[in-house]
Amino acid sequence: MIRKLTQRGFTLIELMIVVAIIGILAAVAIPAFMDYMKKSKKTEASLQLNKIGKNAKTMYIEKQTYATVSLPVPQPLPMRGITGCCGAGVPPNANKCPQVPGSFVADTTGWAQLEFQIDEPSLFVYSYDGSPGTSFVALAQGDLDCDGTEITYTMNGTAISGNPAVELIEPPANTD
Repeated sequence: MIRKLTQRGFTLIELMIVVAIIGILAAVAIPAFMDYMKKSKKTEASLQLNKIGKNAKTMYIEKQTYATVSLPVPQPLPMRGITGCCGAGVPPNANKCPQVPGSFVADTTGWAQLEFQIDEPSLFVYSYDGSPGTSFVALAQGDLDCDGTEITYTMNGTAISGNPAVELIEPPANTD
């Protein structure tokens, strides 16, 4: 008895359908993935500003005043401005602002008073303005995807009738 051998495999149509399905999935998944990446990067600003806010409220409760100094980031940022910290670091943190933790501690009238420091490269640049002592504004500014569009998170601190309070204001949606 002779058996006839038949070749098995995929037809060209089947392969084209699979490629089309993969293309459609990629067209949907890649933009969603990029949005999730931006959202995850934005959490750094809110976490650090909340840390500043908690420490400022603690200071107010203890001393009845917020820190009353204007505090930029304590080290020079070579590419600050339109491009944020893009290209300021070294790989693998090429698009992050380099930090000098000792500079925060050395600033005894400001950042050290707030017990705030950043130990590793950061996506945002932080500043604090506590004048005249009963309110403050803290900012986190950064360009998350290095496209020249910066976003700014703002934390406003107030003290009404001796009660310290903070409010975090996020940038408008779809600004970066």
